[in-house]
Amino acid sequence: MNGKLSLLGGTTTAGDCRAALGYLLRPRRLVRGPSIGTFERAFAERVGVRHACSFATGRVGLYAILRALGIGSGDEVLLQVPTHSVVANAIRHTGARPVYADCMPDNWNLDFDHAARQVTPRTRALVLQHTFGIPADLDAAIRFADGRRLVVIEDCVHALGATWRGCPVGSFGRAAFFSTEETKMISTTMGGMAVTDDDALMERIRAFQGTCAWPPRWLTVRYLVKLLAYHLLTEPRVHRVVRAAYEAVGEAQPLPRPTTPEELHGGWRPDLEQRLANAQAAIGLRQLGRLDANVARRRAVAQRYARLLAGRGFRPPGYPEEAAPSWVRYPFTVPDRSGAVRATHRHVVLGTWFTSVLEEALTPGDGEYVAGTCPQAEDAARHLVNFPTHGRVRQEDTVTLVDALPPTRQC
Repeated sequence: MNGKLSLLGGTTTAGDCRAALGYLLRPRRLVRGPSIGTFERAFAERVGVRHACSFATGRVGLYAILRALGIGSGDEVLLQVPTHSVVANAIRHTGARPVYADCMPDNWNLDFDHAARQVTPRTRALVLQHTFGIPADLDAAIRFADGRRLVVIEDCVHALGATWRGCPVGSFGRAAFFSTEETKMISTTMGGMAVTDDDALMERIRAFQGTCAWPPRWLTVRYLVKLLAYHLLTEPRVHRVVRAAYEAVGEAQPLPRPTTPEELHGGWRPDLEQRLANAQAAIGLRQLGRLDANVARRRAVAQRYARLLAGRGFRPPGYPEEAAPSWVRYPFTVPDRSGAVRATHRHVVLGTWFTSVLEEALTPGDGEYVAGTCPQAEDAARHLVNFPTHGRVRQEDTVTLVDALPPTRQC
């Protein structure tokens, strides 16, 4: 392998960088402009719904959906672990209580049997996560929710481009939210989308969007600079050197971070409630147009990983035949995660989504998670690793990465 693979940087192109530079050099439409509406309409069409509404992040999109549904104090919202802590934070910010259900051990999506035991008369909604871009069993989810009069909100943060029975995820629930943050299927550095077929619900989501601040110009500039920097610095031949410098700088690095210090403690800041900038929407629109090729490449990489890992005794993820994953990353378990990180360090920044049942929370208790309640998720948090699937991963790289793993037993 000539270089070191990053988990980031594989979704942007030189054309995206030129477009970003154009906005930086001619910033008249940096924040407000027509690309926002065009991106929203194209996104809705891609997902197969009537409406899409953009926000600064995916969790603000979720918060907008919850508000529009009237979920608040005294209500409960069911969600699975492992998940990201900001999902629980958005629920808690409404005044509702997140209630956690365990995951299945083969694909880290919701265990419906465990979830059924968590439902109470106060449960209003199910946030259904498509983990790593592997669609959850949507037939089971709709039956589960209909039988308990719950609203299904699809968490498609990992799953843009994934399908269930040939239809895009995000089109099955009452609403769904997506992310276009730098680690996701398309990258606007930060960004999110709430989608629905429900006209009245979208009217309320739009009303909330109207109360959100426009991002400051300086912040939009920093997002575009970060997009440019990551495109260059995650090139494999450069990244081997750059990664060491990045790790040495640590918390002092100047680029904007996706998660605020308050969110790490389970909190929320009012200035999180922002809109997506026009320049970011323009970059997202370009990448949305390449989504089919992006997903096809990731699926081909995932197929190679699956074959190679099975040959080494690892267990590839399992999923129903109705599902066609998008594979934002390729997940699997190892007996010794720190050993796997060390063994592959020369070749790749090995992904460690999820190191906690509530990723990035300083402690899961900050999100009201009670230790021991979801043992499969807690086991996953000790053993999950993930390989990159983006456009910079070559066929020969998949062989190198799998061969670098320590010998294993089944996990």
